[in-house]
Amino acid sequence: MNVYALSLFLHLVSVAVWIGGMFFALACLRPASSELSPQQRLPLWEAALSRFFTWVGVAIVMILLSGGHMMLAMGGLHARWPVHAMAGIGVVMMLVFGHIRFALFPRLQRAVQAQSWPDGAAAVNGIRRLVILNLALGVVVIGLASSLRG
Repeated sequence: MNVYALSLFLHLVSVAVWIGGMFFALACLRPASSELSPQQRLPLWEAALSRFFTWVGVAIVMILLSGGHMMLAMGGLHARWPVHAMAGIGVVMMLVFGHIRFALFPRLQRAVQAQSWPDGAAAVNGIRRLVILNLALGVVVIGLASSLRG
């Protein structure tokens, strides 16, 4: 396997972890957990997101390394416009994730620790809105990547 193919594989697996995890959280975990009381639901979200955010951190490192390698192989600054669009949107997604992870998630953690269920619900709602944004951006990136293969 050549280095470019390995980069592409690692990139796609990392994107699948991140985008797939967001889809799972929104489409599966959120509806299933809505039937739980706040005292059960919010600690579940805290535990699930804590594990997911660790994997997203690993995925982001892999996306940056593999994406940087592939972009250089495609001509760097002279790569086709979808490559630059993917990189730009990816940076926005990483910034959004940073806000979720380092601003909103600690609010959820503090609320769960204090058993302040309304504050916890507000934090989860803020996380949900930004995850919807990031999922939509991720779908756009997948569409851009598909345009490069055609």
